[in-house]
Amino acid sequence: MTDITATGEAGKPRDTSFFGHPKGLAILFFTEMWERFSYYGMRGLLVLYLTQHFLFSDEKSSIMYGAYTALVYVMTIIGGTLADRYLGQRKAVTFGAILLCLGHFGMAFEGSGSKEYVVSNGTEIEILHEGRGDNRQLFVDLDGETRRVVFEQGSGDLQILESADDADEPTAPVYQEFAKGEYTTRVEQQELYTNILFLSLAFIIAGVGYLKANISTIVGAIYEFDDPRRDSGFSLFYMGINLGSLLSSLTCGIIGIVWGWKYGFGLAGIGMFAGLAVFLWGQKFLEGKAEPPNPETLKKSFLGPINVEMACYLAGALVIAVAMLLVMNAEVIPDWFVGSLGIAIFIGLVGYAFVKLQGTERNRMFAAIYFVLAQIPFWALFEQAGSSLTLFTDRLVDKEMFGMNVPTPVFQFLNAGYIVIFAPIFAWMWIALSKRKMEPSTPVKFAIGVFLAGLGFLSLVGGIGMSGAGMTAVGFIFLIYWVHTMGELMVSPVGLSAVTKLAPARVVGMTMGAWFLYSGLSNYLAGVIARTTGAETIGGQITDVAAAKATYVSVYSNVGYVAMGIGVLMLIISPIIKHWMKGSDELPPESSMVSDEMF
Repeated sequence: MTDITATGEAGKPRDTSFFGHPKGLAILFFTEMWERFSYYGMRGLLVLYLTQHFLFSDEKSSIMYGAYTALVYVMTIIGGTLADRYLGQRKAVTFGAILLCLGHFGMAFEGSGSKEYVVSNGTEIEILHEGRGDNRQLFVDLDGETRRVVFEQGSGDLQILESADDADEPTAPVYQEFAKGEYTTRVEQQELYTNILFLSLAFIIAGVGYLKANISTIVGAIYEFDDPRRDSGFSLFYMGINLGSLLSSLTCGIIGIVWGWKYGFGLAGIGMFAGLAVFLWGQKFLEGKAEPPNPETLKKSFLGPINVEMACYLAGALVIAVAMLLVMNAEVIPDWFVGSLGIAIFIGLVGYAFVKLQGTERNRMFAAIYFVLAQIPFWALFEQAGSSLTLFTDRLVDKEMFGMNVPTPVFQFLNAGYIVIFAPIFAWMWIALSKRKMEPSTPVKFAIGVFLAGLGFLSLVGGIGMSGAGMTAVGFIFLIYWVHTMGELMVSPVGLSAVTKLAPARVVGMTMGAWFLYSGLSNYLAGVIARTTGAETIGGQITDVAAAKATYVSVYSNVGYVAMGIGVLMLIISPIIKHWMKGSDELPPESSMVSDEMF
């Protein structure tokens, strides 16, 4: 280590035992790595699990997924506020990790799955299923024989074959056929296990709410304000996030598809338990930097025998109850309500800027509000990765590589893998361009990021068109993830840093809360977009491939062109935003590697 990092306040030597950083960073690194391992391991399986095991429709599954990811962001506001005012980050992270363990292990209780029946002329035939992902096959027991069910391409007619032919392209004669429109379906779900699913998701939402923002706060707290290692510390922490994501996609995803849903979710739960164990063991290395602001306040009575600390934990129970109800009934939440909430908050932020601020300070606040809003189109498209893009990859992509069929959740490792490869290149590139006074401004980077989000989907639409009536080549999945990751590196690492520098110090917390809230609204919007790609399914399988491909082409083209148009508009107005930002670089900088994925 150099002399600049050797000593801290009052000449005390700085801890450099973890790659030149404090031991506490190692504890936070591995805690966050395992938390992200559990989160992304579950995320990669979730939509497939909803559509194939519980037999929710594509529309229901997509809007549930959107509500779930939206609430994950929104609830960090509650967890962060309780930690800042009462609990302290250490207690909040511990409580959040416990909730996450319970939630992830709850996901492993799957039951025998939902049943679906084909109803025609007053007769019901139960659809049996075997396998997961694109290895899934449907059968019926009819007239004393097990027979395979397929759907005729082009018409979507349901065909029952004479045998349970296991070949990829069944050749058995058709035993019975139901024309599309001449039958209906009925799904019978196991209420107990369906409620366990909703409760488990609610536990995860609350757990992330208490853990996510607070563990990032601890990272900043273990460094003194003038410690030059702070930026590289956040960079290492960010690598832990991507390492967890990478590992989970290659383990939980494969195990969940090949061996069973419960094993994939169970492994995610084991990962979270490992994170909790690491954090509990390593608390001593945090050197008291994450303790409650006033320990005596926690002991005061809040309501009768319930003290303040217990009330903070009971707030988690309230979050769980509210989150469970919202995820269960996500489809009945009117889109206009969510949109109105976003508009009301925007009016409040702009009103505050006009009434309470003036001059340069007001301009900077306007710029902060712009970045809070500018993230919406990017994340609304980027987050298709966990919903509509997962279903598309599973059903309509030829995933055979090197002689083996790759499970769908594995492809979600591409984002983390690309970040690990390209983030250092981007960091070097910005420094090199800055030295030549050629580095794009933050508004320009944002505009490019949004443009790339749209371009990624148009590249996939091109791949769908090239495939004709066949499956889309897997290379286009690699391409869309690469384009989107390049966009993420334009938006994510600079967004929060810009907001924290631009917002006046007295309202940074409020502005950050708005950032998280709009991140949540972006994820809800992602669910709304994914819902429009929904295909007709039986047993989680598409009944009409041609119609499904046409729907994907239409939706992805529309959102792609809209996002690119927004990106161009953002580029045009970027000089105005840059003018509003004038003087912000003179303020104390935040970590240049801060990303919303840290929170």
